[in-house]
Amino acid sequence: MNIIITGASSGIGFETALEFSLQNDNKIVAIARSADKLRKLLEIARGINPDCTILPIEFDIVNDDYAALVPFLTERLGTIDILINNAGTLINKPFLETSEIDLSEMLQSNVISHFKMIQHVLPLMHAGSHIVNIGSMGGFQGSVKFPGLAAYSASKAALHTLTECLAFELADSGIKVNCLALGSAQTEMLEAAFPGYQSPVLAFEMGKYIADFAKTGHKFFNGKILPVAVTTP
Repeated sequence: MNIIITGASSGIGFETALEFSLQNDNKIVAIARSADKLRKLLEIARGINPDCTILPIEFDIVNDDYAALVPFLTERLGTIDILINNAGTLINKPFLETSEIDLSEMLQSNVISHFKMIQHVLPLMHAGSHIVNIGSMGGFQGSVKFPGLAAYSASKAALHTLTECLAFELADSGIKVNCLALGSAQTEMLEAAFPGYQSPVLAFEMGKYIADFAKTGHKFFNGKILPVAVTTP
């Protein structure tokens, strides 16, 4: 399978890429801003499976030029079976201290960048391809909300709705779009949101789940926002 993962240099994205790398027939384009962390990903993946194919790309999905990315994807992958929009960031501030710039940053990182990635990658996808957006329980309607995360949660809620809209619009193409609204997994982002909290779910466990869902979930779901949480938060 040909797979793209954004935000692949740490946390859940890192672990998801490693999970895919266990199979020799997978080609994984791992996208992130940190070249050093991508090199570490490649080193670890090859240590586990010397025959794996991981193509690390240092690319800022918010600011860099997609005109340079698409030719690389076309040349190295040709078609794309799975796109996992995992990249994102978090600001934890009281609402009255949250600026418009903070909100704009959340929207750019957590929604608009994925919007752009999907637009540029869609021409390389086919019937049976699967787009998986990584959302959050913070943006899941009816879920418990927490102080300091208004901008972050609002951006994730927007990503959830984008998922539903795209699934409907792309239905005739056979391309499926789903969103996993993740609860806690032990990552740096969780520590930023809930300092000192220890999640019962480790990053590698969530990475394995995401990889498995990306491979098979589109057979059972389309346009769905699926909560993936065992605790609150």
